[in-house]
Amino acid sequence: QVQLVESGGGLVQAGGSLRLSCAASGRTFSAYVMGWFRQAPGKERDFVAGISRSGSNVYYAESLKGRFTISRDNAKNTVYLQMNSLKPEDTAVYYCAARASAAISSRGTDFPSWGQGTQVTVSS
Repeated sequence: QVQLVESGGGLVQAGGSLRLSCAASGRTFSAYVMGWFRQAPGKERDFVAGISRSGSNVYYAESLKGRFTISRDNAKNTVYLQMNSLKPEDTAVYYCAARASAAISSRGTDFPSWGQGTQVTVSS
């Protein structure tokens, strides 16, 4: 099973940007579809973005299109989430997740491997 470690979270003012990273180890990274999810206090975990094994296919939660960009570097075993024009409602713990499949999914239950999460706080 792959191990995942997120980084890059922090405190940012509304309108600012952050780039999250998720470093993978333990298995062949390019064999995994990757996803980003987030969970705000008192709320359910929500899908943010997903990317295919090669990086050629990406998809996003509809409400986040245009502000968030997911990418990956298989040579570095890392997936990224670029977040621009951040809003206070983007405040959450952000998790990356991996599944050993060719199919992209937006369902958290389809991802057996998860990182520990990184906190993103957007102040107004």
